[in-house]
Amino acid sequence: MDFKKLLAYQKAFDLAMSIFEISKSFPKEETYSLTDQIRRSSRSVCANMAEAYRKRIYPKHFISKLTDADGENSETNSWLDFALACNYISSEDYFKCSEEGKEVGKLINYMINNPGKFGVKVD
Repeated sequence: MDFKKLLAYQKAFDLAMSIFEISKSFPKEETYSLTDQIRRSSRSVCANMAEAYRKRIYPKHFISKLTDADGENSETNSWLDFALACNYISSEDYFKCSEEGKEVGKLINYMINNPGKFGVKVD
């Protein structure tokens, strides 16, 4: 199985692309701060999941990288909080992205708690 077929990866990728589109309207003064940070953290969720999946022969590394993905997902949610507080995004976009982030987090945690279902050899 390819990591791109993982539901968690697909949903995280879709969220990262939504955030990319939404963040295009952020003020220019946020280019190298909030805009950059929220894009990087949302994309990092996918990158960490891809790396975890490819390293699944090593159970501890698999879980470690998924934990990193979960952390990046939480960071993304924090940046969404700032974007809302600064009135850079609508309440609707905030709610949609926040709910999608929660779903991604649940899927990542499912993978962490059930590594054997993803090709990891558990003792």
